[in-house]
Amino acid sequence: MNRRPYSPLPRVPFAPSVRLPRLRRPPGLSRLLCLAVAWAVTRASMLWLLAHNNERPLGHGAVAREVWRLYFHWYGVLSHGAFPAHDTLWQYPPGAGAVLLAPGLVPGLSYFQAFVALTLGTDALITAALARAGTRPGRTLLGAALWTGGLPLLLHLPLARYDVEVTAFAVLSLLALSRSTRACGALAALGALVKVWPALVLLGLARGRPTRTAWLSAALTGTVALAAFVVSFRNPLAFLRQQGGRGVQVESLGGTALSLARQAGWRGTTRYQYGAMELVGPHVRAVATASLALTAVAFALLLAWRVRARHWTPATPYDAALSAVLLFTVTSRVISPQYMIWLLGLAAVCLTSRHTTQRPVAALIVAATALSAVAYPAFYAEVVRCTWTGCLLMLARNGLLATAAVLSLTRLWRASRRRESTSRVHMVTTGQFSRPQMSAAPASLRGDRG
Repeated sequence: MNRRPYSPLPRVPFAPSVRLPRLRRPPGLSRLLCLAVAWAVTRASMLWLLAHNNERPLGHGAVAREVWRLYFHWYGVLSHGAFPAHDTLWQYPPGAGAVLLAPGLVPGLSYFQAFVALTLGTDALITAALARAGTRPGRTLLGAALWTGGLPLLLHLPLARYDVEVTAFAVLSLLALSRSTRACGALAALGALVKVWPALVLLGLARGRPTRTAWLSAALTGTVALAAFVVSFRNPLAFLRQQGGRGVQVESLGGTALSLARQAGWRGTTRYQYGAMELVGPHVRAVATASLALTAVAFALLLAWRVRARHWTPATPYDAALSAVLLFTVTSRVISPQYMIWLLGLAAVCLTSRHTTQRPVAALIVAATALSAVAYPAFYAEVVRCTWTGCLLMLARNGLLATAAVLSLTRLWRASRRRESTSRVHMVTTGQFSRPQMSAAPASLRGDRG
């Protein structure tokens, strides 16, 4: 049997200068991981607080009661194809019915469990959208960080209200603006059908085609969705009747003034009506009228800003949305603690852009959010009884909100005019001083021949 002679393989000399390339992590990955861990830890803490909702510092179960009693009651009415027309607590546009019906579609969970699960999922969606926007060029993750760390300041309240879902429409509408103005308008319209305020996010869009496209999309989407509710349900506009009868809530700016007046001898009291603790007594109607007048003044100021603004940055629509919602919140007859969810979401959108002017405003909103959690549920009895403790808490919280509103509009107005004045200086300078002219070269250098 013939065998081939064995021949060893040739040796390849090792080159010590050759190094294998290192695997590099994508930029910002560690920050995203920290953000995800922070979100998981804080939301677990919020769920723990919700599980211990019956403790005295957490409100004796009042926070969660609104879901398993009031929302579930409305769910039963809505599931029969009608809005609760004769319920004075129903004060929401017809889109809120779709949000309240959604937990019934989740299999294997009770209504309360499904509601919390959907709210938590919506919260995760907002965080992911803010984080994705913050990783783009010229953006920052501060917005996602503010939302992740700011929402737990309200303790377990955000999980037991559907304001997180409403805020999601506004946040996604603003973040979609850079890619699709039609999507921006459609999302704002859907949010406005749940609670009216998301329509304000369209106020700061740049004049011209973006505004026309977004507003037309919002009008078409809102009309189609409203028509669907009118066809599918009875009494879809019944909420307008209850909204007109609301008074002055004890936590509002006007309520704070009346609470302080009560310490000075004003003969008024608090009463539960229209789903809130409201003040009743002499001059309450005048305070409510003054609040509506201030809302009209705020709207006029926003329109004046839009007419006179000459310069838009990528953050101007975000800043204008926050300023508008802040002004309407401060001048409202009602400032419930869950309204802070709206402001946190819009402030987070502003902080995703490096061009925003609202960083100090965001800090004031975070401080006001922390005070809101102290006032409700921990010291809400003091607020309702209008004691000095309750009055000082509301004075501090509402003072921060009023300061934030004025500062927000001021910074928004100055930013839109500052660029204009700078450009005027540049134009005047270039008009007064002409560019120096080069002198003609000698004929010997030019090679001219006589």
